[in-house]
Order: sequence, then structure tokens, then C-alpha cells
Amino acid sequence: MPRMSALDSALHQLAGAAEQLGLDDGMHQLLATPRRSMEVAVPLRRDDGSLTVLKGYRVQHNFSRGPAKGGIRFHPDTDLDEVRALAMWMTWKCALIGIPYGGAKGGVAVDPRSLSRIELERVTRRYASEIMPIIGPEKDIPAPDVGTEEQTMDWIMDTYSAHQGYTVTGVVTGKPVSIGGSQGRGGATSRGVMYAAFSALAEAGVDHRGATVAVQGFGKVGGLAAQYLHDAGCRVVAVSDVQGGVFRGAGLNPAALIARLREGAESVVGSPGTDTITNEELLELDVDVLVPAALDGVISEENADRVKARFVVEGANGPTTPDGDAVLEGNGTVVVPDILANSGGVAVSYFEWVQDLQAWFWSEDEVNDRLKGLMTRAYDDVSALAAERGISLRTAAQTIGVGRVADAHRTRGLYP
Repeated sequence: MPRMSALDSALHQLAGAAEQLGLDDGMHQLLATPRRSMEVAVPLRRDDGSLTVLKGYRVQHNFSRGPAKGGIRFHPDTDLDEVRALAMWMTWKCALIGIPYGGAKGGVAVDPRSLSRIELERVTRRYASEIMPIIGPEKDIPAPDVGTEEQTMDWIMDTYSAHQGYTVTGVVTGKPVSIGGSQGRGGATSRGVMYAAFSALAEAGVDHRGATVAVQGFGKVGGLAAQYLHDAGCRVVAVSDVQGGVFRGAGLNPAALIARLREGAESVVGSPGTDTITNEELLELDVDVLVPAALDGVISEENADRVKARFVVEGANGPTTPDGDAVLEGNGTVVVPDILANSGGVAVSYFEWVQDLQAWFWSEDEVNDRLKGLMTRAYDDVSALAAERGISLRTAAQTIGVGRVADAHRTRGLYP
């Protein structure tokens, strides 16, 4: 049975929210359709002088509540349908946590590991120049995503600024602090995952101190999420990356694993004092909290019945398919959905944008306090609606996010 695509999953979830809200077919269709989709050619002059043409994308799903906002990913599997799905999820995510953005997403179909640093800069700057007509601090503000980082945002900001003739720090977020980035932005998504997990555990009367955790995807989000959870008293027993995973029942030291990778290790696999496991085995461990922080669709109808975790806190976008979600819900597993659990990144991106616009910057403690308050309020809103209607946290989160966007459409009206 073929795996449901990210776009199919996003549309399925929207349909569920539309039913909860009683939206008419016209509004449903409006919310399902991106406002603007752009596909561009990204020619790259390789270091050996040869020419390669890559495909790039930028989709603005909605901007009824404010400028479009969303990351840029560099990944070989990136295509227009995936970007459409991610942009849609960003729309609901921004509305759910109450920040004045619509959703967008972008990407280039390329493996950044196959490029030299000079080639990566060429790709980034050319892609930025191709999408430049539709981005800007009041139109669409990109951010890092899979395969991109602070340096990528630096190049985009510089390219945009060079064309404008003056420095425009607010055109992207996730920048280095030295050029207008925000304190606390680097680990914001991971910190948000931790806050979401703690809210779910507390609601169930479970002390997070000593709770066992497994994290699939020991990258930018999963690696720091594992470290933050460990530092807060959780017992992180397993983590994994694309090559496989490691397990230690007594608990791992995520900071040591991160340091080992920074020193040149290609994978967490083989770390001293650990047992090697597969990514599939990690998903099926008997732990309190499972954090899927890799790519979409890793929990499906095929393996959801073997997931033993009491709580699944989605660090990645779309890691659970609708069929898999139904199985987890039937088994009593609490799923903290992606548009809530991993919203810490866009929340602090919003903080960064606000700081850039007013040229007034906050301390890391201020940023983290604001993030915690925003995440806690959003979780409480979702939990309350779920309890009121007898629905899952995912359906409640989607219903709140979609409902707020639909309200914005109704309030603004339709032109002409």
C-alpha cells in the first residue's frame, strides 16, 4: 500500500477541521488552495566549471492574517506538493499559537552535502534572487529548515539587501545574532518540543523528571530536544539519525553525542557504551515519550500498532500519517501534533522579526520566557477544546488554527 503523501495528509487534516467548524464548500476550497506557488530554475556553476540546473520552489499558502512565513529546505526529495503541504501546516501553526503570519514554505531539490561551500552559496544566492519578487519583511519572511542554517539566511539577507541598496535584516529570520538574529532562536523549535511534552505529561499527572524518552532524528531539532529534555531530568534512552540509532537503558548523554558529531563522527551509531538499533526499532521502544523529529510519514498504519510510547510529541512536520494517527488514537496514545509541538521555531522567528523591525533586542531569558508562555497558552487552548468536544489534540489544534484563518477571511471579505 503506497504511503500517503504529505499533501494528502495535510488535505485530510483540513477536511477534518472543516467538518468540526461546519465550513461551507467554498471556504473549504479557499483554505485548501495556495494563494501563490512559484517554481524556479536554479542554475549552478559547479566548481569544475560544469553547469547543473536545479529546481526551486516557494509557496505562499495564505496571508490573510499577516505576511507569509516559513522555512526553506535543501533536500533531494523536495518537490512542489511537499512544499504546498508544509506551507499549509505553517498557516495553521501560526494561527494556532496566535502570531500574525500566514504560512509559506520553500526549497531547492538538492542534497547540500553534495555541494562545496562555494557551490552552496551560489545555489542559495541564485535561489534568493529568483524568489525575490515575492519575499520581503512585509510580504514573506523565510527561515531555516531541513538542510539550511544560519549561514543560509545570512546569504539570503545579503543578496536581498544588495538588490535593495540598503540592509534589510527583517527579510529572513534564523540569522546569526551579529546581523540581527535573536538570542534563543537556534534552539527554539527544540525548546518548544520540550515545553509541549511537559504540558502533556503534567496534564496526565506524570512527572517529567525520570520520564523515559526516545528521539528519532538527532539533527537540529531532535539533537537539542534530547539535550534539553535530558538537562530537565528526563532519561533519554535512545536517539537515531539517518544511519541508525543507539540505545542505553540507563540513559544517554545527548551533549556528549552532539560533541562527538561535531568532532567528525558521521553518525551516533557506534557511540561508546551503547547498543545499536534501527530507526524502526526506536519507534517501537517502550518509553514514556517518543519524539519523531526526522521526516514525514514515519508512523503509519503499518507500524503504529507497535508504537508503545504513551506520548508522541511531533518534532518533525507530518511524521504521522492519518491512518497511523487513527491507530494511535484507538490505542490511547496521546499525540501532541506537529503544528503545536514544533511551533517554537516560528514563535521565536516572530520575536526576531519584531526585534528587527524596532531595532531593539531582548535577552535570551526574555525570549525563552515569552516562548514558554506562548507554548503553554497554545497547549491549554488545544487541550480545552479537545476535552470539550471529545476529539484528539490534533483535531483540536487543526480546528483552532483553521478556524482563526477562516475568521480572518470572513472579516476581510472577498475582493472584488
